[in-house]
Amino acid sequence: MPDRALVELITRRVVDRLTTDQACSGCALRSCDAGNRACDAVTQQQQIPVGVSARHAHVTQEHLEILYGAGYQLTVYAPLYQPEAFAANETLTIVGKRMRAIEAVRILGPVRDYSQVEVAQTEAIRLGLSPPIRDSGDLAGAEPITLIGPAGSVYLEEGAICAARHIHMTPSNADALNIREGDLLKVHFSGERALTLENVRPKISEGYVLQMHLDTDDSNAAGLKGGEPVEIMR
Repeated sequence: MPDRALVELITRRVVDRLTTDQACSGCALRSCDAGNRACDAVTQQQQIPVGVSARHAHVTQEHLEILYGAGYQLTVYAPLYQPEAFAANETLTIVGKRMRAIEAVRILGPVRDYSQVEVAQTEAIRLGLSPPIRDSGDLAGAEPITLIGPAGSVYLEEGAICAARHIHMTPSNADALNIREGDLLKVHFSGERALTLENVRPKISEGYVLQMHLDTDDSNAAGLKGGEPVEIMR
């Protein structure tokens, strides 16, 4: 086989492998090419699966048009595990204090009525920030951050947070688990890097699918890849 054809074949196989490996990364996406899906197996056993939530941004339509151009609409890269949510093809560069930046931060859709960036604490340190731990959309006192897209930039005076640990669930899930809105839960993960986490907040809505969200700091500390079962401690 000629050298060029061999290189092209190897490149295609590497790209195919990367696409397959990332398609179900962290049990964050709804679609999965990995075959036996860990989070689905856990759900079938009536347990709560973990989803690993990497850094990402939410934007308003107004800010999207500043970043990507007038009339621009988000396009779908892949549906997320939670219904109607999706990872967009569009990404941003985020810039913190002292001009420290992280590139290729994915936007999650659909557009919202607020713009924010969610990062793990280690990423916040890299950006020179000290963001508060908050629920999505609770931005009073959040850290300033700049979003840069191909068409422009947006400065958010209060825009960067570290997401609070939380579990998405329906009202029937909450009733079955004897959990109420406002509870603070303690959860445990077994394994070689067994870990107990506190101050986990339930997010209860008919539109949710049962799943716990952890950022990359917490998931790495417990050695979690996504799909592992959560044990709620009483």
